[in-house]
Amino acid sequence: MMPRSHCLAPLAIAVLAGGALRAEGPVPEPLREVGFDQRLGEAVPLDIPFRDETGREVKLSEYFGKKPVLLSLVYFECPMLCGMATEGLVRSLRPLAFAPGTDFEVLTVSFDPRETPELAAAKRRNVLAAYGRPGAEDGWRFLTGGAESIARLTSAVGFRYVWDEERKQFAHATGIVILTPEGRISRCLFGIEYAPKDIRFAIIEAADGAIGSIVDRVFLQFCYAYDPMLGRYTMTALNLVRGGAVVTVLAIGAFIAVMLRRERKVRGA
Repeated sequence: MMPRSHCLAPLAIAVLAGGALRAEGPVPEPLREVGFDQRLGEAVPLDIPFRDETGREVKLSEYFGKKPVLLSLVYFECPMLCGMATEGLVRSLRPLAFAPGTDFEVLTVSFDPRETPELAAAKRRNVLAAYGRPGAEDGWRFLTGGAESIARLTSAVGFRYVWDEERKQFAHATGIVILTPEGRISRCLFGIEYAPKDIRFAIIEAADGAIGSIVDRVFLQFCYAYDPMLGRYTMTALNLVRGGAVVTVLAIGAFIAVMLRRERKVRGA
């Protein structure tokens, strides 16, 4: 079991570069319970009931079993941060060759039990229009649910938030959770926008290498490592050395092959 790590990601205290969100100075009372606890390797209960954007009652299990699942927890009437996070996710997904419905599923789930499927449907239309990729409607769902369902899901993935009575809005963390087809937490990426390579690597790892190219696997094995504290993939000094060693070996091998071919040509002449 991977160790749990914590990330404070309240309302408008963000590092826009895509890393962990931090606070400077004293943290206001409503924000002290806000954060994202990484629970890597733990299973999400797939029997939790929700309603999709059409109002149909569904269970999470309907979206699992074949592909990795990217989970985004927001609320649709959020005045600022959720909209920024959803727009950031759309921008991060656009450059990927992977597509919702084909290579992975996306679940955008409201953690406000007062929100309705009608709100979810309106948000979905706007998001899919902004994403602009045909076929995404088959793999991107917007769900709402009751308080018990929301509590079970947010607790399972370590998402902590509170109602700020003074501002009449939720104080909450931002990030996405990438789950395996079996419903286990594979990776958590923090922030309101994500490097496309981080999402790509996270999806490949959640799929256990079933998708992605040999180049992706080489980069994941030798050049990049997932940092659970930062919630992103980083290139460490050791990985740079390993990557350099691999490149050097390949270069030497290519040089030897070229020289051998030249020598054979000279002998044949």
